[in-house]
Amino acid sequence: MVLTGSAFLAGFTLAQTVQQTGREPQLENAEVKVWKSRVLPNDPLPLHRHDHPRVIVALRGGKMKIQEESGASTVHDWQTGKAYWLPANAPGTRHQDINIGDSPIEVMVVELQKSK
Repeated sequence: MVLTGSAFLAGFTLAQTVQQTGREPQLENAEVKVWKSRVLPNDPLPLHRHDHPRVIVALRGGKMKIQEESGASTVHDWQTGKAYWLPANAPGTRHQDINIGDSPIEVMVVELQKSK
């Protein structure tokens, strides 16, 4: 959440909230990396990859298209309050996450840092 400007109303100052697509780091150690991602409709994350598997917990669900750089894609219907497993990406591949709905999607991502 990015706070900008302010508005004056009946003697109170209220912060205006501006939402952006992006990541907000939460926790990182040798075992896991955790971040919150917000993806606005039609405002995809840049191409990236995940070398480790991860759990996605939908804080605000929606339809997310995962578009591979190769052109292949899958659509995930993430329901608010549910958790989902995503495997590590294949070597040498990248993808971007595209919110194809009409409301922001927010997920908490817990990416494992070690393999057995």
